[in-house]
Amino acid sequence: MSAAPVTPSGASAEATAIAEQFVAARLALRCTPEYPGRIPQSMAESYAIQDQAIGLFPDEVVGWKVGGVPPEQQPKLGVHRLAGAIFARNVWPAPGHTVVPLPEIEGGFAAVESEFIARIAADADPAKTDWTLEEARAAVDKVFIGVELAGSPLASINDLGAAVVASDFGNNGGLMIGPEVENWRERLDDIAVETVVNGASVGKGGSLSLAGGAMESVRFLLEHCARWGRPLKAGTLVSTGAVTGVHRVHAGDEAVCIFEGIAELHCSVVRAEAS
Repeated sequence: MSAAPVTPSGASAEATAIAEQFVAARLALRCTPEYPGRIPQSMAESYAIQDQAIGLFPDEVVGWKVGGVPPEQQPKLGVHRLAGAIFARNVWPAPGHTVVPLPEIEGGFAAVESEFIARIAADADPAKTDWTLEEARAAVDKVFIGVELAGSPLASINDLGAAVVASDFGNNGGLMIGPEVENWRERLDDIAVETVVNGASVGKGGSLSLAGGAMESVRFLLEHCARWGRPLKAGTLVSTGAVTGVHRVHAGDEAVCIFEGIAELHCSVVRAEAS
């Protein structure tokens, strides 16, 4: 299943109003008790909202998270994955055994996700809107281990469906970048991953836990962003998907994401506060 066309045909006042409320809530670090408007029924509506929100958010997009669309929603929405912008201020290095604080908006949504992070080697051809898996692999120069902080001011975001998730930056709150995966082309699909929260194992998996594998997420994103008029640039980070599942957390929780043979990434969930 390829990426569906997502180019907004002119943002509506409704889309702009929803984007404004989501961005204001994120910047103020406050929750949004309910969806701030009419719930989008298509991915085109969702990306029209996100398109406006990207323009309103005072930071540079340096990457994209890719998430799965639940199988039961795929026939209606016409896609198997979704994308959300990641901003520069929300990318955190994770050297050694340093514990990285992950900010939860009180009353909102937060989850930890063990992920493989791909880096795009060169600017993608903006006219190229169809990609093969082999071409997508060739477009990546490095892969890192990492942790996505799934995060939103809206606590019920995942319960309301993939179209809602896509409308609020794909439910992204930030990205931890860990060590590089050496020889990733030969070994990526064989790396075992486990997520531990508060000392208990909550999920195990690997690249092939994602439909088509981690590189299918890159292929999807190359098509998606080109069709959106946002072709990927050199150095763009791609958080390819939750290989052990989406693990809900709250302030005070501790998580360890274990990538066998590479490293462990440690994080502590804290209440988001203005810097």
